[in-house]
Formats: sequence, structure tokens, C-alpha cells
Amino acid sequence: MKVILTETVESIGQIGDQVNVAPGYARNFLLPKGLAMEATGKNVRELEHKKRLLAQKREKLRQQMLSYAQKLNSVTISMRRKVSEENKLYGSVSAADVAKALEQQGFETQRKDIVIEQPIRQLGEFSVSVRVGAQVSATVRVVIEKEE
Repeated sequence: MKVILTETVESIGQIGDQVNVAPGYARNFLLPKGLAMEATGKNVRELEHKKRLLAQKREKLRQQMLSYAQKLNSVTISMRRKVSEENKLYGSVSAADVAKALEQQGFETQRKDIVIEQPIRQLGEFSVSVRVGAQVSATVRVVIEKEE
């Protein structure tokens, strides 16, 4: 029996896939649980329409993320930290510190979206990657200065 999946089903397929399954499996499991619908002409056309709408929404969201990433690329964060005689920081600058600084400048980011490859433990200028969305990221300049 040919069905269209409305949910991702392990070992069968993803949302929107048309798959052939045993008639009993479709009647007794997939259809009653709302995991699939019969692949009739009307349902196939409806699925294609939904796919087009979803693609348009994804592209619009991607464009918004790209413009947000461009804004983030121009941001420079300055932080003042206490340092030892060797100009090493007491502690380090973490992703939470960068997230807090970005929030103070009006950018909404979460700590988990900030990627610091190595802990920042010295004075200087560093590039920090910020994930904006799926496959979209920005680079923020972080300047660590000596606290007087």
C-alpha cells in the first residue's frame, strides 16, 4: 500500500516521503496514529503544495538569518579583565561572557550558539564564531583589554 508519511518514522522514511508498506501495517499502525495518509491523487497534490510553502518559508527564514549574521559580523566586543604581570587573565573569557556582552549590545544569542575554539586567557583581539541558524554563522571580534 502506498502512503505519504506525515511524521518521521524510524526505518521507513522522513516527513513527506511516499513509501510502500504492507497494507496491514498501514491500516493498523500508521493511519490510526496519524503517522501517514493514503497516497491518493488529492493527498499527493496537497503534499506538493505544502512542500512549496515550506520551501518558501525556509528561504525567507534563511534570508533573515543571513541579514542578522551580517549585522553580527560588524560587531566588536571590548572586555576589560584583570591580568597578572605576564599579561595573562585571571580566569578566562567564556561563551557566557560573550553572550552577555552581545545581549548588552542588543543581539539575542544563546551561550550554546557561541563557539570559542580555545579558551581566551590572554590580552588581545580574537575572532569568535556565532551560529545564527542552520548552516549560517557570523564572526564577532572580541577585544580583551587590561583593567586598570
